[in-house]
Amino acid sequence: MSDKKIIFSGAQPSGKMTLGNYLGAIKNWTKLQDEYDCYYSVVNLHAITVPQEAKTLRANTMELLAQYLACGLDPEKNTIFIQSHVSAHAELMWILNTMTYMGELSRMTQFKDKSQKSEANLNAGLFTYPVLMAADILLYQTDLVPVGEDQKQHLELARDLASRFNNRYSPTFVVPEGYIPKEVGRVMSLQEPTKKMSKSDSNENAFILLADDSDTIRRKVKRSVTDSLGIVRYSDEQPGIKNLLEIYSQLDNKTVEEIVSIYEGKGYGEFKEDVAEVIVETLRPIREKYIDLLNNKDYLENVYAIGADKAEKQARKTLRKVYKKVGLIERKFL
Repeated sequence: MSDKKIIFSGAQPSGKMTLGNYLGAIKNWTKLQDEYDCYYSVVNLHAITVPQEAKTLRANTMELLAQYLACGLDPEKNTIFIQSHVSAHAELMWILNTMTYMGELSRMTQFKDKSQKSEANLNAGLFTYPVLMAADILLYQTDLVPVGEDQKQHLELARDLASRFNNRYSPTFVVPEGYIPKEVGRVMSLQEPTKKMSKSDSNENAFILLADDSDTIRRKVKRSVTDSLGIVRYSDEQPGIKNLLEIYSQLDNKTVEEIVSIYEGKGYGEFKEDVAEVIVETLRPIREKYIDLLNNKDYLENVYAIGADKAEKQARKTLRKVYKKVGLIERKFL
């Protein structure tokens, strides 16, 4: 039995990952794999709260799995799996649904935002989405969950449900804590630098994908919104330049102050060219490995099959305890 603390995290297969996803999450995940017992899932059940074309969802799932591996997640060190391959996620969600209050879910900020944007698709899955997220976390007796600002509310619900179940029945779940890395890379839109970079942005020049080729990256950085001051400095008054400085710093291991001093007296053109090259050189090996992996379907299938087996064992162990405590009779096999 490992004495390492357990970490769970996942991402939706809703399109290719951006530079923001890499710096804000995946890069940090790779630093955790030696120190913690990590479960990383492609959360495809979450993805279907929005209508999906079956063929596209399958392709996106395999692409996200390939990007996990291309970014440095080692399947020998981590449990990497596809959420729908472990049915215990949906089963535990139902149990937790019966203990979750409507008021708790209606207060979720993301539900409020999504319900205003897509009234035509206001399905029950969008409402109970945080309960599935709680099930994802609690199944693995997770100690730590890497969370961004937009997921803190969901983690609080998972903590509340763990405590509620433990108090009603007896200690069963670990009550998870949020894990906020010392260095969290927050990458903003290249076109609206006051907004977070998002792959769902309607302007493709606003984001850089990990799968973008070198010329595309250079073009997007060149077109990034800056200002008319012409001075490279780290200031809230210059959000476009500030964003590019932060990206440069995180990818090239230089402090922002060092970078600012390099471009003293120089214009934005040279600065943008250098930022683009730092991004190109960082993402080139990731993109090349990603393409190789997509051409090796047998390997990817082997990774997710082994990952599902490992995840299933831990998940079933937890679910058996839950079923017993709530009074459900365990199935006998003939």
